[in-house]
Amino acid sequence: MFLIKKYSFIFITMLSLILISACGSDETSDNTNGSDGEDNKQNISEEVEYTITGIEPGAGITVTTEKAIKEYDSLNGWSLETSSTAAMVTALEEAIDNEEPIIVTGWNPHWKFAKFPDLKYLEDPKGVYGGAENIQTLARKGLEEDKPNAYKIIDQFNWTVEDMESIMYESKDTGDSIDAVASRWVEDNQNKVSQWTDGVEDVDGVKVEFSSTPWDSERASSSVLAQVMEQKGFDVTVTPVDPAAVFEAVANGDVDATLAAWLPATHKDFYNKVKNDIVDLGPNLEGAKIGVVVPGYMDISSIEDLEPAE
Repeated sequence: MFLIKKYSFIFITMLSLILISACGSDETSDNTNGSDGEDNKQNISEEVEYTITGIEPGAGITVTTEKAIKEYDSLNGWSLETSSTAAMVTALEEAIDNEEPIIVTGWNPHWKFAKFPDLKYLEDPKGVYGGAENIQTLARKGLEEDKPNAYKIIDQFNWTVEDMESIMYESKDTGDSIDAVASRWVEDNQNKVSQWTDGVEDVDGVKVEFSSTPWDSERASSSVLAQVMEQKGFDVTVTPVDPAAVFEAVANGDVDATLAAWLPATHKDFYNKVKNDIVDLGPNLEGAKIGVVVPGYMDISSIEDLEPAE
């Protein structure tokens, strides 16, 4: 009997110690996780030096990101480093190669999402970047009367994010020019081309000029449609300019159309200035998106997870 009581006492004592240890461990774990979460936000913000890596000054996403920095308390004291799209992509690739933190301005369609499928947009609770975007076609007033066949084919042009990204990624992957890849795409997608050219008569050298931004996404759309129109006998010129000039050129009648208007958010300010002086033909691509983007290995999900510099 004494032995039974003795071993029962030992068992109860050991069980109590285990339970106390477990409870203490949970409390410590909870406290540590909370601390680690805050430290992680601070570490990421410090490691990227409170900087978002951007693209060209004046680009729609540049203007919107400048607004986001003013709007979010978590971005107080942050800066947007502007340079060029190529420089932004180079910085992103180098960071991913070394698994280092980086925050960049991003948008779909872009080939980087095909090359790096783990890229993710940070949540934008304040909606500064808006929701899904369209890329819309704008034409000058009088185009339908002056060049009805050009107007018809431009109006009927419509494709997808996947179409555009496939051209951009193949160009990047192979080193071939956007024009060369676009030519192959046109050959391989005659079903879509036939929808754009439906009811369009052949012409003999009718001149058509587009204004466009100097980015691969717009190079892809302009090159594809230009080559399709050239097959119908049009003489097409694509003039790359800054975003503001894209809209002004159409409104002033200096060019016939543009395929490069990101709406309703990205180019809203440019569009509002000229909307009464142009013809809006609606989306040529739906489901575009803009925002700030990070590699998938970064343990962060929202703009509000960042820490202010001040």
